[in-house]
Amino acid sequence: MTLTHLNQQGEASMVDVTDKDITDRSARAQSAVAMSAEAFAQLQAGNNKKGDVLATARIAGIQAAKKTADLIPLCHPLALTKVQVDFALDEVTKTIHISSFCRLAGRTGVEMEALTAASVAALTIYDMCKAVDPAMVIGPTKLQEKTGGKRGHWSAGDGEEA
Repeated sequence: MTLTHLNQQGEASMVDVTDKDITDRSARAQSAVAMSAEAFAQLQAGNNKKGDVLATARIAGIQAAKKTADLIPLCHPLALTKVQVDFALDEVTKTIHISSFCRLAGRTGVEMEALTAASVAALTIYDMCKAVDPAMVIGPTKLQEKTGGKRGHWSAGDGEEA
């Protein structure tokens, strides 16, 4: 079985995963938001006028992962069993590091869901802090690791493409 986003007429279509085995699958992704010292200090102190930036970004990332099929054309709607979004603050570089994790038992992977969670969390941080620092930089955003499916385990440290 060849997986492709093209149907027999050469048109874009969702991949048919009916014959794929159901396996436990997971993915981790990361992103980052670099900001000014003033914006970072405000976020760290919890003084942002829009509220708790990281709590809001966490919820936004989780919601986004659950809605990935509505955002990315041809993605399968998935029944995720776990979505986690975490943050690490780097005081030296004034950067918020974002890590997302998604898991399910299914016929297709959750890479797009993990990437969407990390991306939307970063965009939410930007949105909530832009009044103080509209020059924030988002990224890089990348897949760190995936498990399950035909390929099994893949990690960015393995030197292979996902």
